Amino acid sequence: MSLTLGGFGSAVRSNLVAVFQTNLAWATLLDVGPADGGRRRLHDRLAHALRTAIRDGRLAEGAAVPPSRALAEELGCSRWVVTEAYGQLIAEGYLSARAGSATRVSWSPDTAPLRPRAQRAPARPPIRYDLAPGLPDLRAFPRRRWADAVRAVTGSAVHYDLGLPDPAGHAVLRTTVAQYLRRSRGADAHAVSVSVCAGVTDGLVRTCRALRAEGIADLAVEHPGWGRLRDAATSAGLRVHPVPVDDDGLRVDDLARTPARAVVVGAAHQFPTGTVLSAARRARLVRWAREVDGFVIEDDYDAEFRYDHHPVAVMQGMDPSRVFLLGSVSKTLSPALGLGWLVAPVAMTPVLRAANLVAPAPPVLDQLALATFIDRGWYDAHLRAARRRFRSRRDLLVRTLGAQVPEGRVAGTAAGLHILLHLPDGTDTRGAVRAAAAAGLRLADLDDYRAHQSAEPALVLGYGNISDTEIPPAVALLREALRSPTASPPTRATQLSHDDR
Repeated sequence: MSLTLGGFGSAVRSNLVAVFQTNLAWATLLDVGPADGGRRRLHDRLAHALRTAIRDGRLAEGAAVPPSRALAEELGCSRWVVTEAYGQLIAEGYLSARAGSATRVSWSPDTAPLRPRAQRAPARPPIRYDLAPGLPDLRAFPRRRWADAVRAVTGSAVHYDLGLPDPAGHAVLRTTVAQYLRRSRGADAHAVSVSVCAGVTDGLVRTCRALRAEGIADLAVEHPGWGRLRDAATSAGLRVHPVPVDDDGLRVDDLARTPARAVVVGAAHQFPTGTVLSAARRARLVRWAREVDGFVIEDDYDAEFRYDHHPVAVMQGMDPSRVFLLGSVSKTLSPALGLGWLVAPVAMTPVLRAANLVAPAPPVLDQLALATFIDRGWYDAHLRAARRRFRSRRDLLVRTLGAQVPEGRVAGTAAGLHILLHLPDGTDTRGAVRAAAAAGLRLADLDDYRAHQSAEPALVLGYGNISDTEIPPAVALLREALRSPTASPPTRATQLSHDDR
């Protein structure tokens, strides 16, 4: 005698079979087998089938088996047969039962290969102070007003706003961003040339794909520079050529000696050196793009934060037919929002969008929330408060370094969210970073942004994501890290000087 159970109400057939799944819509086949001449009783054969399915992993740990009454009806046998089988497997530890709950599988096969027990790595000390660059003041994120913006657009969005997003970004945000860039950054931006993206890295990947589609295979980047930009370019299939940066920014004459027809540049505030591209270099860079029939990709990195005078206007306004402009709210609001923009030359906009057909757009409600946040003046108010806070914090950091690390030299324009601390020759900055991390202080070595290690030791110190009260103890830990046996230089210390180029 035999049965096939494909769920409650299956038919009697030639082999005794049952099916199970955690939701009781049974999907695991159980071969109960023939009666074997009457030598094996039905409840033993059912227990054997269940045991085999559990051992094979077909019935996973935690899966519910059918109620005994339901399974008895399917088998056409007494309920006693099923309860006896279940009771046997409960006794063996394969099943477990609780009053008021389903009987469930309580065992699973160990399919992982045996490995020698590894020694547990010591836990890393918690980071108490963060002097690494790359983050704004996350404590000051305007939670209430952002929530108000989200609430407003959630209530006012029309039904078609809730459909599939436009890959180029919602028209409302593209218009708002174009207006904002025209009035605050001196850009020549219009909604038709703006694309909404997830941030600067995403915008650069899209741009590089468009350049590759136009036959441009070589891209120049600043050196030292942000490694993720190099990675973005190579992921799009471009060859990358590092070009050095000096006190006036990117060295355009060195750029001209490369095969590149496109270059990524931080004109307003270069990362990590903190220099500003001089007016002469800006003009020379635009001429270079025209001469090679190429393009400039302007990374408007933390350009809204300038403390000695108003922020310098973007290069894109000098020649919108040759300059792409990348920006985001990662350094002004939070990288968690994942919102940025890309302004492309009008002639390149169709190529840009055709080369990025599957590029995902940020969530539409977030796009509309940012548009509302800007249109209501909340973004400008947030930036004004942030400039005051960061200017005061930068001054405090420079003063504290002067008092506690007099052998260092602070460089970089009074702008952005980081400074560069040059140290005496022979200082082991990597050792200092390790020693600081062990004491709970996060630092960044300038060599992390170079293509190869340099003999000019320096640290990149961010002051965005640290409070004013934390700066003195953080700098005290920095001082101790620099004086650790591995980091101390063999040369005589020099006096700290502040260069506000």
